[in-house]
Amino acid sequence: MTRDGPEDALPALRLPRRAKRLLGCAFLLLVAAVVADLITGPGTTLSPVLAVAPMLAGAITRSARVPLFAGAVATAAVVLLELSNSGLPLSVHLAALITVLAATLASAANVVLVAARERELTQVRTVAEAAQRALLRPPPERIGPLRVAVRYAAAAAEARIGGDLYEVVDTPHGIRILLGDVQGHGLPAVETATDVLGVFREAARTEPDLVRVAERLDAALSERRVNERFATAFLLDVAPAGGPARFVNCGHPHPLLRRAGRVTELAPPLHAPPLGLLGLIGGHYRAGGFEPLPGDLLILYTDGVSEARDTADRFYPLAERLAALPATGPGDVLDALLAEVGDWVGTAGPTDDAALLALRWEQ
Repeated sequence: MTRDGPEDALPALRLPRRAKRLLGCAFLLLVAAVVADLITGPGTTLSPVLAVAPMLAGAITRSARVPLFAGAVATAAVVLLELSNSGLPLSVHLAALITVLAATLASAANVVLVAARERELTQVRTVAEAAQRALLRPPPERIGPLRVAVRYAAAAAEARIGGDLYEVVDTPHGIRILLGDVQGHGLPAVETATDVLGVFREAARTEPDLVRVAERLDAALSERRVNERFATAFLLDVAPAGGPARFVNCGHPHPLLRRAGRVTELAPPLHAPPLGLLGLIGGHYRAGGFEPLPGDLLILYTDGVSEARDTADRFYPLAERLAALPATGPGDVLDALLAEVGDWVGTAGPTDDAALLALRWEQ
């Protein structure tokens, strides 16, 4: 296995427009200093400012060769300026030369260090993406009477996976669907999400009653002794041959049902606590139901979507926007919603992970 250089292992560096303008102004000031040095005559020198040249070069690249080349050019310029300022003491010339050389070496070393750290971050992201593919397996596009689509968007570019989770399982008891959101962030949330998914995949196939599946999930989180966390979850049971669909809502945001252009919340018959809190708060889970019709579109989502805020601190109007969307396909609807959420939060970016799962009844 060969080892690539930092500039080969990393994508091209893209600078924001504002950073480009600031660096451009810095280069112009540097040129102005050199011109001023030539104009002021042999009695003064501004050659030490040329040490800025390799630093500026290092800010726009991941290759150490760039600041080294800029330093070589700056060193040559210092020598030329010293020849035109021969009346100054030797110590002044040496100080300027040493300053430029030291800045060149420091800038090159900084570029190498930053590139190495970015390569490590790229490797971590690759591992995280592989973990996400293993943990959050993409559901089939068509299963029984349903067309299915799912989208997951992490709040931060470095975090490709978080505490949001989903699963679609075809079982002897029906098509079992889960969308959940683990409290918190980071690796502890991922560990909890892994436990929830593992229990769901087993219980969904063995438990004929959806309420029992929810109780199994709650018991699994309640028994955790490390990284104790809770999770909101929505469980859905769809009969492959048609008929009423049953659901259990464990403290999760209510899904939205779009039917004939109208959007309504799928509210549970009983508000229940999140998974892991049933024993502490008391109560029990109870299944609700509805009769799906061909063309119905059900949107399951986490609070990273419904609680996305704009610059005026207003929540994203998910139900209103879902009703207005012309798209009908599950994937097209989710793509449109995520694009709108991105526009809604603006440059500040999302503050929480967002998971969306869409189901459309075709028959």
